[in-house]
Amino acid sequence: MSGFRLLAIHAHPDDEASKGAATTARYAAEGNRVMVLTCTGGERGDILNPAMDRPGILEDIVNVRRAEMAEAAAALGVEHVWLGHVDSGLPQGDPLPPLPEGCFALEPGIEVAREFVQIIREFRPHVIVTYDENGGYPHPDHLKVHEASMLAWENAGNPDYEPELGEPWAPLKLYYTHGFVRQRMKMFHDLLIAEGRTSPYGPMLERWEQNKADIMARVTTQVECAAYFPHREAALRAHATQIDPAGAFLATPAEVQQKLWPTEEFELARTRVATSLPEDDLFAGITADKLEPTQKKTEVNDA
Repeated sequence: MSGFRLLAIHAHPDDEASKGAATTARYAAEGNRVMVLTCTGGERGDILNPAMDRPGILEDIVNVRRAEMAEAAAALGVEHVWLGHVDSGLPQGDPLPPLPEGCFALEPGIEVAREFVQIIREFRPHVIVTYDENGGYPHPDHLKVHEASMLAWENAGNPDYEPELGEPWAPLKLYYTHGFVRQRMKMFHDLLIAEGRTSPYGPMLERWEQNKADIMARVTTQVECAAYFPHREAALRAHATQIDPAGAFLATPAEVQQKLWPTEEFELARTRVATSLPEDDLFAGITADKLEPTQKKTEVNDA
C-alpha cells in the first residue's frame, strides 16, 4: 500500500510519539508520504525525566525540544513541519490561572485553521489525524488543535475560501487518535502486578475509574502496526526531557506490547468516501480514482 498522503496534527513535540506513532511509521515505511505538523514548540512543558533536570536544559529548552523532535521524526521516518506558535502550558490550580498572553490556545480558531488550510493545500493529504473534542485530554493547546482541525476540514476544499492560500484540496477522511485506552493500560498494569513489580499505570487507571470514560466504545479503526513499536519507542526516547524511562510510556517492553496489543486505535470522525466499519486501515475506501479528488464544495459527513 503506497501513494497515499497522511497529515497528523499535534499540539506539542512528543505528542506525535505517544499518539499513533507506530501507525505513522508503518505508513511511511510502506511508501506513503506522512507529515507531522507540530503547532507549538513545547516551551512551557515541564522537564519530566529526572535525568534531564540539570543545568542548561531548561535555559535552552526551545533548542533542546527542537532537537528532540528532529530525532523523533527521523525515528518514525516522517516529514515534519513546525507551525511556530508558543506553548500555552497546562494551567494548574483552583480557580485556574489565566493563560499566558500570546500563547497558542488564545489564538482565534479560524486564524489557526487558515494556517492548517495552507498546509493542507500544499501537502494535499488524503487523511488527516487530529484530536477529538476533548483534546485526548483537556490541555488548552489540544482543544485548539481540535477546533482548528475541524474548521480546516470544512474549508480546505472550498474554492471560495481564501483562494490566496493555494489550490483547494478536500481531504477524504479525518480521524481522532486515541492513544490512551483503558483496557490496554489495565492489561499492562495487571501483568506488572502479577510479576511482582511496581506499576506506573495506577494513577491513570484511577482517573479512568473516576470519569468512567471508555474510549474503545468510540474506536472505529484499529491499525496493525506491531512491527513498528520499536520505532515508536525510539521516538518516545528521543523526547528525553518529556519521557521518563521509568514511567508508563516505557514500562512495558515493545516485544510484550506486540504480543498483547498489536494495534493503535482511531475514530473515524468525518469521511467523504464510503467505508465499512470497523476498519483496519486509515486509507480504507480510498481507491485509485480518489487519490486526486476533484476539488469542489463538498458536504462534511459524519462517519
